[in-house]
Order: sequence, then structure tokens, then C-alpha cells
Amino acid sequence: MLRRCFLTTAVLLTAGTLAPSIAAAAESDPAALINNLGSQFQAVTRNTSPEQKRAAFRELFRENFDGRRLGRFVLGRFWRILTPPERREFLALFENYVVLTYSEKLSKYAEDGGGPRVTGTRPGPVGTIVSTEIIGGSGPRAGGGQMAQPIKIDWLVTEKDGACKIRDVIIDGLSLAANGRSELEGVVERNGGRAQAILAVMRQQIASAAR
Repeated sequence: MLRRCFLTTAVLLTAGTLAPSIAAAAESDPAALINNLGSQFQAVTRNTSPEQKRAAFRELFRENFDGRRLGRFVLGRFWRILTPPERREFLALFENYVVLTYSEKLSKYAEDGGGPRVTGTRPGPVGTIVSTEIIGGSGPRAGGGQMAQPIKIDWLVTEKDGACKIRDVIIDGLSLAANGRSELEGVVERNGGRAQAILAVMRQQIASAAR
């Protein structure tokens, strides 16, 4: 559940400490924020243990991503149904699922292909859309003699409390936020219309990923 959606989300999760001048630029410039993801993402791979990688992903998720806004959008109409404690649990599960499921996968991805490269910006429905390319692998494809094709990803960046935060990711025209909401609606539909089923299913997914 939500595996394909959160894979895109997890590409955002980067690690490493920025120099003060770079960090300041990233706070106010959407392109600078995304442009820094490449070097930060590479830093994740230098952590030697899964626990270190997960800790780095978690820290950078909280720093760079507007997790509450995205989580609330993904939860959609069910946000009003859940109680405040259930909402808090959902947001925590959302974060844990991303970190536990993709820290190892994305470390391998960074080793093979690297991070995003900014190719342009344009106004979005809210905020700014930053267009990037990510090389899917280094070197020629086995047996084909052709270089791996870049993956084109758009990042929706908005301002929160005076700083730029990532609010959505669009890969090949597919929005993380919209697709994630559709997945959760399917979970509720398959469980008799019970919004609380979302929490139960996500707990199971996280327990499985943590093994």
C-alpha cells in the first residue's frame, strides 16, 4: 500500500550538513533547495549502518518537507473523521513508512545514479515548480551500449514560516499527493468505509518494512 507513491516522496530525503550560506539560499530559493538535494542525498550513502541511514533520512524529511501539509492532503476528507490523536498517529506513521521502506533502496539509488539536477522553474498552482532530472544509473545499460535515460521529476515548493518546503512531487505527470489520496480512499473502501482502517494498514506495512 502506497509503495509507489512513497518511493517518490523518499527521493526527497537527503542528509548532510549545509554550509550557512548555502542553507540560507535554500531557505528562500526553491531552485537552491532542490539543487542541494543532490549533494545531500549522496551524503546519505556514506552512513555505514541502516540505523544511521534511517536517522539521516528522518532528520532531512523533517527539515525539507512540509510533511503535515502533504499528510493532511493525502488523508483528504478522512482528516475530519479522525480524532486529533488519530491524526497525529497518521502523520507519524506517514513519516515512519517513508523512512523504514526507502532508506536502503534510495542509498543504492544514490550510489548508482546520484541526485536531482535542476533544469528549470515555473509558477505552480501554489508556489513554484522546480523541474529536475535524475540519472537512473551510471554507465551504459548492460548489453545495450546505451546510457540510462534520466528520470524527469517536478517538485512543488511552497513557503512555510518564511522558508521553502517541498509540498508535492510529480513524476511523469503523476502527483504524489493526488495518487496517495487515491490509495488511501481505496483502503477505506475495502474496509467498509472505516477511516481508522488506514492506521491499521499502515501499522502493518511499517512492521513489515522494519523486519
